[in-house]
Amino acid sequence: MKNSEKIFNALVREATFTKEVLGAGATQIRNANYSLPGVYAQAFAALSLGLERIGKLCLMLDFYIENDGKFPDFDYLKNKIGHRLELLQSRSAEIIEKREISFRFLDKIDLPVHCAIRKILHNYAEGDRYSNINLLVGGRQQSDPIAMWYSSVDMYIFENLVSGRRKDQIRKNADIINAMMSGNGVIYHTAETGETISSFADGSFRAGMFKAVAPYRQLFVLQIIRYWVELLWELGSMAQALGRQEIPFFGEIFGGFTMKTLFLNQGKYGSFK
Repeated sequence: MKNSEKIFNALVREATFTKEVLGAGATQIRNANYSLPGVYAQAFAALSLGLERIGKLCLMLDFYIENDGKFPDFDYLKNKIGHRLELLQSRSAEIIEKREISFRFLDKIDLPVHCAIRKILHNYAEGDRYSNINLLVGGRQQSDPIAMWYSSVDMYIFENLVSGRRKDQIRKNADIINAMMSGNGVIYHTAETGETISSFADGSFRAGMFKAVAPYRQLFVLQIIRYWVELLWELGSMAQALGRQEIPFFGEIFGGFTMKTLFLNQGKYGSFK
C-alpha cells in the first residue's frame, strides 16, 4: 500500500469514528435527565471525545496546508493541545481569521449557552469525569458536570427560550400530579444538582422542564458540532488543492450534521441560525 493511500484511509477512519461518536453524543444529550444520570455520562464522554478529535483534525489540516503536505508531530497534539477543548476552540477561531474562511451557518459559537456547553465538556475531558471518585478517595475535588449542565445550560434555556405559557402549564401539571399522587405513594430521586426529589410536584416539574429544554439542548450541541464540521470541510478543500490524492471529501462523511441542524433551526424549536 502506498503511503498516500495509508494517509487517506487513516483520515477516513478517523473522520468516520468521530462522526459516529458525535452523533451518539448529540442523541444522548437529548435523553439525559435526573432519572438517567448515566446517560449524561454517555453524552459528555462522546461529545468531549468527538469535539476533541474533530478539532484536532482541523489543526492537523491547517498544519498540512501550511507545511506543504506534512502533518504535525505526536508531541504537538498530545502535550501542547491534549484534551483542552477551549484551546482547540481558540486555535480554530485563529485559523478561520487567518484563512478568511466564510461559513454557510454560524461562524462563531459564542452565545452564553454555547460557551457553557463548551466549558462543561472541556472540564469533563480535563478531569471532571472523575468528580465522584475524587470525592470518595479524597482527591482534588472537581466540579460536578451534571450539576453544572443543569444550572448553566438547562436553566438558561428554560428561563430564556421556553415560553411563559409553557412554563405555566408545567407548573399547573406539577400541582395536579401532586394533588393526585400525594398520599398514594412516595417518590425518591436525586436531582441533577444533588438534592433529594421527595415530592411529586418537584418530580413532575423537573420532568416537564426536561421535555421543554431537551430539543434546545440538542440544537445548541449540534450548532457547536456543525461549526467544526464546516471548518473541517473548508480546510479539507484547501488541503486537496495542494494536488495530492490523500485527503478525503469530509463533506461526504459529516454531511448529516448540516441537514440535522438545518431541520431543527427551521422547526418549532427556535429560529437560531
